Amino acid sequence: MSHDVRTIDLGGTGQRPALRRTTSTVVSALAVLLATLALVPAYGVAAVLPTLLAGVLLGAVIVLVGRARRAGGIVVLGATAVAYLLAGGAFAAPTTTVARVVPTLTTFRTLLEGLVTSWKEVLTLEPPLGTLGSVLVPPFVMALGGTVLAAWAATVDTTDRRRSRSDATAGARRRERIGLAVAVTTPLALLVGAILLGTVEAPLATVVGIGLTALTVPWLAWRTRRWHPRRLVTLAVMAVVAIGGGGIVGAPLVAGDAPRTILRNQIVPPFDLRDQVSPLTGFRTFHKDLRETPLVTVAGLPEGALVRLATMDTFDGVVWNVDSTGALGGSGAFRRVGESIPVRTAGTPASIDVTIDGLSGVWLPTVGQTSRLAFEGRRSREQQLAFRFNDATGAAVLPGGLREGDRWTAEVVVPPTLSDEQLADAEIADVQQAELEQVPDSAAQKAADIARNATSPALLARALAAALSEQGYFSHGITAAGDHPSLAGHGVSRIDMLLTEDRMIGDDEQYASAMALMARNLGLPARVVMGFRPAEGTDVTRPVTLTGGDVVAWVEIAYKGHGWVPYFPTPDTSRTPSNDPEEAEPDPQPEVVQPPPSLEDPVVEPEEDVENVDVDAREDVEEIVTDWTSVVVMTLAIGVPILLLVLPPLLIVAAKARRRRRRRRARDPMVRVTGAWDEVLDAVRDRATTPAPGATRSETARLIEATFPQVSARGVATRADAAVFGPGDPDAALADATWEQTDEFLAALAQHGTRRQRLRGQLSRTSLRAAKARRREARSARRSQRRAQRRENAGTKVRRAARR
Repeated sequence: MSHDVRTIDLGGTGQRPALRRTTSTVVSALAVLLATLALVPAYGVAAVLPTLLAGVLLGAVIVLVGRARRAGGIVVLGATAVAYLLAGGAFAAPTTTVARVVPTLTTFRTLLEGLVTSWKEVLTLEPPLGTLGSVLVPPFVMALGGTVLAAWAATVDTTDRRRSRSDATAGARRRERIGLAVAVTTPLALLVGAILLGTVEAPLATVVGIGLTALTVPWLAWRTRRWHPRRLVTLAVMAVVAIGGGGIVGAPLVAGDAPRTILRNQIVPPFDLRDQVSPLTGFRTFHKDLRETPLVTVAGLPEGALVRLATMDTFDGVVWNVDSTGALGGSGAFRRVGESIPVRTAGTPASIDVTIDGLSGVWLPTVGQTSRLAFEGRRSREQQLAFRFNDATGAAVLPGGLREGDRWTAEVVVPPTLSDEQLADAEIADVQQAELEQVPDSAAQKAADIARNATSPALLARALAAALSEQGYFSHGITAAGDHPSLAGHGVSRIDMLLTEDRMIGDDEQYASAMALMARNLGLPARVVMGFRPAEGTDVTRPVTLTGGDVVAWVEIAYKGHGWVPYFPTPDTSRTPSNDPEEAEPDPQPEVVQPPPSLEDPVVEPEEDVENVDVDAREDVEEIVTDWTSVVVMTLAIGVPILLLVLPPLLIVAAKARRRRRRRRARDPMVRVTGAWDEVLDAVRDRATTPAPGATRSETARLIEATFPQVSARGVATRADAAVFGPGDPDAALADATWEQTDEFLAALAQHGTRRQRLRGQLSRTSLRAAKARRREARSARRSQRRAQRRENAGTKVRRAARR
């Protein structure tokens, strides 16, 4: 009796296995590509499309080659892991490779860590993500892994040629249905994941959903043998109804104006600027202690450009600070950004190089509106991932803090300098700002006096700045350097003192705070900015080194169509009380009692109110701290894939060893002898040679020796025949001798063939599957025997009853 082992066409439609396999793989790959296209708005077309195409193509090739070679699932999984590591550098972590192609040790580390950490990077970075760090790992994993899973499931029935027709008609149909279900749901799951990882503005999601439906429905009809050309018209009508009713009419009615749910909006950034002291409180420290200290060097600085450190738009009665609520669009909303930053400001593009000399703290010097920023040096990757930016203010922070030698290159857009004539007809911008607290009455009263003659917002802002700069006097209050006494701080009491005393005396900290309070009181959107302003006459064609003496503070007012415009309300540094001609009276009146002489240094700067700007601090020795989280992540990222690759072969070898030990140690000598012959047959099966059914042991031994020269199996066959057909039962000596010959046979067989053939025989599961099939047939035979016995017993009872 022969067995039909040819490939069976389950549907009977004559579909060729190669055609079905190729078509199903191509359809699955296209479905995965369509599903992952929903990630394009988050990354940008140029950044993510090559990654998606590479992942889909690699996955399709792995499946086609695996099915053609009849590889098992473990082999395909290993090939996928190898492809991920070798091709992932070029398509998932190009910034870590040599020439964006050749992988390095950093590439492998990034790919392994990215399997765990890159998903968080994607959700905490602001789009467009670009190719920064490991952010391309998720789309590459989704494209590669999704294609392998969907295509492997879609082709599950096209290469199983070792099953009988009866098994194919039942079990294979069930496996095919499960495979088709997995092949269809995988792209849908990827689409949901891409939407959750994407942006709120994702118009491609609707297009992708329609495309997936149009692609998978005809393919499913073809695979399940229900396709007919006449159904094409019906399918087209259903598609039009679905698109029109669901996408155009139904979805808007059901969802309304509800925003799309994405994970990015559910993630709260861990960095909180509320833990930082207001940078404006340390303004006096720069001029007192760091006046001649180089803090930052900027190359490529445009003429007249300002270097921004911090932007503050809330006032609590004590200090100006960033918006503590972190509301979107506020000064405290710092988010991690991708490779590029969207710029909505018109101006002059420029490229600047920044090097930190002595500046410390978390605030990064920026110029204009930054469109791209790339760190350099040994900490560049760590800094790039930690870098955070505020689109509303143009300010940037580095949570880990600045160090001497830090450097980066930035592409910026510098807004033009606008004159009062250009702003004559400008209206104030609609900007949401938090309410100010404890504004001094003197600020409101002085603002009302100044606003009497202003006819436009621009003239009002200019009048406020002119009133302070022309009526006030300048002093840093550093009496040791000869300055006129002037208290530090910019809280309510200090601003009230500035505006109510006979002479206004202060520096940028007080004047910028006073103007911003008066402008906000009059309804102008205003904020305080602290940064650097190169000294007049500085040659910006060369690198400019900025010191503590270049630190200034100014006010910005927002106008529609023009953005934020800077104003400088601080008097000129030459306008000091000592140079005021009204201060010295030529004819003093002796009868006027003069006030007592002032103390040598009456002004003591409050230590508690001044931010600790530790610019001079140096880290001579860096403390080495073991990051156990990274150790655990690296261990899991490396150990789990290795375990997945190594564990299945070990389990196969262990199962065979256990089977051999059980046969050798059987209590009955007869079982031990026949077990030795079974061990010979299983070893031959694992070497891709199937013993002829119905042949005797001697005939089988001759066939084995013909297939494997220099290997003798007749001794084991002869002893097994003697034990089974000889007189009496075999003894333990015969069993031991049989197993000795079996060991010799196995050792000789292990030396036969190439190294690949020997390894394949050791790891083959053919004998294990054959044993499982024999046990299944034995159970089926016993069940059939029991059913026949029950029928016979029932017939006997019926006959007995009839005789009675």
